Amino acid sequence: MKSREKIIVRTSIIGIAANVLLAAFKAFVGLAAHSVAIIMDAVNNLSDALSSLITIIGTKLAGRAPDKKHPLGHGRTEYLSAAIISIIVLYAGVTALVESVKKIIHPETPEYTKLSLVIVAVAVGVKIVLGLYVKRTGQRVDSDALVASGSDALFDSIISASTLVAALIFLASGVSLESWLGAVIAAFIIKSGIEMLRETLSSIIGERIPAETALAVKDAICSFEEVGGAYDLVLHNYGPERLIGSVHIEVPDTLTAHRMDELERAITRKVLQETGVIMTGISVYAVNTKDPFVQRMESDAREIAFSREHVLQLHGFYLDEPEKRVTFDVVVSYDAKNRQAVVDAIQKEMAEKYPDYTIYVTLDSDISD
Repeated sequence: MKSREKIIVRTSIIGIAANVLLAAFKAFVGLAAHSVAIIMDAVNNLSDALSSLITIIGTKLAGRAPDKKHPLGHGRTEYLSAAIISIIVLYAGVTALVESVKKIIHPETPEYTKLSLVIVAVAVGVKIVLGLYVKRTGQRVDSDALVASGSDALFDSIISASTLVAALIFLASGVSLESWLGAVIAAFIIKSGIEMLRETLSSIIGERIPAETALAVKDAICSFEEVGGAYDLVLHNYGPERLIGSVHIEVPDTLTAHRMDELERAITRKVLQETGVIMTGISVYAVNTKDPFVQRMESDAREIAFSREHVLQLHGFYLDEPEKRVTFDVVVSYDAKNRQAVVDAIQKEMAEKYPDYTIYVTLDSDISD
């Protein structure tokens, strides 16, 4: 964790230094040339530098040790810092748009020099190198903030290149596109801020488990001979690299309590070693291995369920013979127009096939792949 924190902080400091220098150069060139587009580009660099600073603060706060009030750590602070960054970017874009509109209404003729164009060209190259470095580092250490910053820097290089093209068009034809280009740049900044905020809020609300993570956890669990399946996997995200989860596993009804305890401990260790996920709860579905009638009834339930579109899973089948009660869970895809209707149809058909039993079918959520 400390190594990851150091990498994020070091990369962010490099980003701050580069963006401050770029902002200073662009502001100088923009003021000297009366170029609103270049000045707005400088403002964008300053917002990027501030974003990197907030990334550092958020990473430091997220790295604090767990305490009594926050026993699972402070990792989610990174998501809050990302939300703040999004709002700053959005504010910078709105401010830039207002200034650009003012310049459209009251235009000024830009005055470029060869030096100013060279500085803008160099800035494009610096942004490309910086963007690639920050983005790849973010992907390596699983930092959404760094990945976003790197992508934003690469996008900024395109904007800066557009500013350079506008300058060349003015020098060649005398047609000034400065104010209009400034408005376009501002619109892109606003769009970027909205997208960043949407993604951050989605993480805070709680997103679906990434397929590769879910499958890796389930593969580790199902690698044990006694485990027939892993279901209802729920992972709670308490910040990057801190996932805590629970799962239901199918095991033969012949397992002793002692062996079940050994198995749960072994599963917990293996999942942590292979995926980094901390399993805090492993519940059991006992699979009947003795009664052919129960096995046949479960087979019928599966045939009925999977004959319907959008059914993804059936698990947790249980027959309480003394009470004449059958229960099982069915996972229905969110693509179904009426998920409950699918479950009701399965329950009705099972009830018709086994009229002497009370059938309970539970609609289970499509939580993970």
